Order: sequence, then C-alpha cells, then structure tokens
Amino acid sequence: MSAFASSAQIANCAAKASYGRFRKSSKSAAKTSSSSRRGLSVSAMAVKAPELDINTKVFTKEMVDVAGEQEYIVRGGRDKFSLLPAALKSVKSIGVIGWGSQAPAQAQNFRDSLAEAGLADQISVSIGLRPDSKSNDEARKLDFTEEKGTLGETFDVIAKSDLVMLLISDAAQAKMYPRILAAMKPGSTLGLSHGFLLGVMKSDGAEFRNDINVVLVAPKGMGPSVRRLYEQGKEVNGSGINASFAVHQDATGDATDIALGWSIALGSPFTFATTLEMEYRSDIFGERGILLGGVHGIVESLYRRYVRNGMSKEQAFKETVECITGPITKTISTKGIKAVYDELMTTPAMKEEFMKAYSAAYAPTKDIHYECYEEVQSTNEIKSVCMAVERFNKFPMGKIDGTEMWKVGEKVRAERVESEIPVNATTAGVYCACMMSQIDTLREKGHSFSEVCNESVIEAVDSLNPYMHARGVAYMVDNCSYTARLGSRKWAPRFDYNLDQRAYVDLDNNKGIDKELESQFLNSTAHIAIKNCCELRPSVDISVQFGVGQAREIENIDMGLGKK
Repeated sequence: MSAFASSAQIANCAAKASYGRFRKSSKSAAKTSSSSRRGLSVSAMAVKAPELDINTKVFTKEMVDVAGEQEYIVRGGRDKFSLLPAALKSVKSIGVIGWGSQAPAQAQNFRDSLAEAGLADQISVSIGLRPDSKSNDEARKLDFTEEKGTLGETFDVIAKSDLVMLLISDAAQAKMYPRILAAMKPGSTLGLSHGFLLGVMKSDGAEFRNDINVVLVAPKGMGPSVRRLYEQGKEVNGSGINASFAVHQDATGDATDIALGWSIALGSPFTFATTLEMEYRSDIFGERGILLGGVHGIVESLYRRYVRNGMSKEQAFKETVECITGPITKTISTKGIKAVYDELMTTPAMKEEFMKAYSAAYAPTKDIHYECYEEVQSTNEIKSVCMAVERFNKFPMGKIDGTEMWKVGEKVRAERVESEIPVNATTAGVYCACMMSQIDTLREKGHSFSEVCNESVIEAVDSLNPYMHARGVAYMVDNCSYTARLGSRKWAPRFDYNLDQRAYVDLDNNKGIDKELESQFLNSTAHIAIKNCCELRPSVDISVQFGVGQAREIENIDMGLGKK
C-alpha cells in the first residue's frame, strides 16, 4: 500500500528516542533566553549531565545534547553485528517465550542477525509455547521446528536458555512469573520487552531471584513494524525501530552488553537507557493516551461533531481520521509537531482556528492524561488489566470497528487520493493538544526526553497511525498487545467524553485563544528534541504486509488468552 507507506517512517525519528533528560522540579533545569527559545536554539542553554550511564564494555556509547540536556545512547546498524560475539559470549541458547505481537518479529530478527554475524551454529534461537497453542503452526511456518530443536514446550525452553526473552502477554506474566523464575538456570538472563512484570511484582511484594540478570529491551513500535523495518533496513545498514533498554539486575557482570547485543540484533538504530519502572509507566500510560486511546477518542468525537454540524459522513471521516493519519502524521514524522501549525495552517484564519481548538482541548486531555498516569503509577491499571483477562471467558474482548463511522471509512479508503486528503484546522488543534498535553504530563512526572518523544510522538506517527490509515482503528489497536488493546478500549471513551463535554462546548461558546497556552506551545523545548530527531531520520518508509510475522488480519485474532 503505497499510501500507507508514505505516512510513516518507523526507522526514522529513531533518534527522537535518544535525547536529553528533563526534570521540571530540578534546580538545574535548562534555562534559555527568550530569543533562543523563539528560534528553538540550544546554543544559549545550560547543559545538564546525563542521569543514566551506559556501562558497556563492547559497544561505543555516545553523548547527545538536546535542549541543554545530555544523554547517552548506543548507535546500532548492521555494521555493529561484528560485535555480537563479544556481547553475547556467555549466551549459547536464546529462548523466545510466547507468540504475540513482539515474539515473531524479535525471534526472526535475532536469528537473522546472528546468522549475519556468523553465530548461527553457535547460538540457537528457540520458541517456547504450550503444546496445545495454535501458534505452534505459525512458528513452524517461520522455520522454528521441533526437528531442529528450535520449538518446544514453554518451560523446557526456559530451563535450557541462557537468555529468556519473556514475550508472553502481560496478564500471563502476572500469573506465571513464580514458575518462570523458578525454571531459569542460575546465571541466566531474564529479558523483558515491557516493565509490566515489575509493577506486578511490586504489587505482590515479590522480588527477582538474585542469581539471574534482569534486563529490558523495549522496541518503540508494534511487533509487525519491528520486523518490517528490519527487513527493509537491510539496504541502509539496519534501519529499524529504536529501543529503550534497562539493566534492573546484573548478577554476572555482563548484563548491559547482553541487553545491548539484543537491541542491536533487533535492528535498533538507537538504544537509550531507562529503568524498568519508568518504562512501564510511560508505556502503559502512552498507549492509553495519544498512541491508541486518545486518538480513537479524538476521531470518534470529532466525527460526530462534524456530522452533527452538517458535514457529510464521508467528508467528516476525511477531516478526522484521514486528516490525522495522512498529512498531520506525515508532517510530524518528518518535521515535528510545531510544523503542523507553521506549515499546514496556511492562512491566518487556519492558524486562529487551530489555536482555538488547541486552547479548548489541552486541559480536558491533560486531565485524562494525569488521571491515567497516576492509575498506572499506583499499579491500579496493571491490576485492572489482570482482572479484565480473568473475565475473558465470560466477557471476551469485542471488536471496535463495527459502527457506522468505520464502515464509512472503508469506502473512503477505497476511493482515497492521498494528495487530496484535507487538512482540518480544528482536528489538527485537538490532536496536537492531546499530544502536547501528554508530552507535558510525562515531563512533569519526571521522564526523560527519550521516553517523552517515544511514547508521545514516535510510536504514534511512525508505528501506529499508519495502521489506522491502512485499515481502520481495529487494525491499529488489535495488532498491539492485550494490555494495549484493553487500555485503548477503556480510555478512548474518557477522551471522547471530556472533549465532547468540555472542549467542544468552549469552541461553541467562542471562548477563544488562551494566550498562555499559545505561548507555551510555540516556545516548548520539546520542539527542539523532535526537530533534531526528524533531521536525523533514515530514509526508509514502512510498508505494510499481511500474514504471520507481519500485520495480523484482525478477523483471525483470538480475542481470548486461552489456557496458561
């Protein structure tokens, strides 16, 4: 789908993930003159040292500086595969446990990278699944088989693996972690791609075994995108999706390099440091916000509003969903959020309409962001996911694209002319308000620019919106994890309601532009990070393919989790 390919560069803004740390309460926060702020210059800013180091013995770490804040990153690429033997010298067997959104992509990428590094006969990549899982057939189709010793029962694979990549659903992790930890070899490494398990264990008062490593490598995109960009990136030295990493526990002294080797083997152009706790807070929160739930609530509420005000249903879909997933997404991906205002709002009237919508939507969306973040931070949201999964037998997860709006969307997509997608200033203002209020929430809660950019910008425009552009909201949401899918269904109505009851009422009452919010938007230091990241983006555009290991056909996705 060429139209889809043109709207997202997942390889791209990879560097967005690499920059700076921000602490609103820090006395050493970056200061800048008003003139440099207006010009988005970093030259006049005080420099803040990195808060997280990367203690690698194998790879080269780099220090990057954005908005006066420094952070270490490790640059990836296929030219770094020659370092994998040193990074993974203690690893002879890798067990990928599960077969959800991430597992097929990560398993294939790791296997391919090991082969390219000359390690195919030295390090094995095996899949661990329940014997009765339907996913065994899918794994066999990708050449993970019992005959080759690369497909086995979950706990048999865990017991023999030096690196256990635990990629089963979050809810399954919450149920099974005591048995999983007990099955691991002393000195082995537990690899997570989400910090959810830490939140569960904190809630349970449990701790990891002290004789294993615990690391995290979290690609900043859904699994099908991780695989697709890795494949496309073969032509440009490993263009792919950047990742965060964390070393929660280092029992053997080489946990950092194992984690970085894993990240580079996945094709991550940049890897930046975080912690398990900050990762799960930002990730679970982000997918309930602008990444999935927020954008769903925005388009549903605006579609109804436009139809109610006399717009045809087809035009309303174009000026909501198509507007966001087309020109707005492309602009943010390549030039940043501020460019939506500077370049897509081509007349003074459009700029005024944008800013009125932005002013009306910022506080109502930030209200929901704050509530959601604090639900995640308290682990209430994690408990909610676990309880929802327990109800699946009685209340399976339903589909979300059966309403009239999404049926209209099928016709609009079939007749789409990409260059004719309209730009609606109100839609742009509401969307950017939700994105910026999420950025501000994360910064105020103490997150690095790396996580801020990833969880509020990169995944939205370079991994998720393109799936909605291709096939609609369910194709975007339901190619994600169960945790994400449940969260989107829960929080999208909250954004919808708050916008309808508060933001659009202010618009109808001609409340006007909030000059303070306008100034904060135009002068936000977040634009510096995003702008610089976009300038460093690789040239590969994602293209969508269907099938195993790629985007999944929604009609065939099992809405339950099955037996554990």
